[in-house]
Amino acid sequence: MSLFGLHELPVGCTGEVVAVRATGLMRRRLLDLGLVPGTRVRAVRRSAAGDPIAFSIRGALVALRREDALAVLVRPLSPQGGDGHP
Repeated sequence: MSLFGLHELPVGCTGEVVAVRATGLMRRRLLDLGLVPGTRVRAVRRSAAGDPIAFSIRGALVALRREDALAVLVRPLSPQGGDGHP
């Protein structure tokens, strides 16, 4: 199973959260946003500079800085949410 940071998820593709590696208040914030293991996340848009990145998380559109998205490990799913790579 290939895992990578949420910041690497291509726009239009979906991934499943496997782990949150942040600590302290940042960990709490990410968990409160719904980034818990098993959650499906879709990369929606990147800013022109590539930071921040907008993600669809449980029906909400959330912008995360690259450094915060680095702390979230995801398993790639197909754009339709299947089990293949994007």
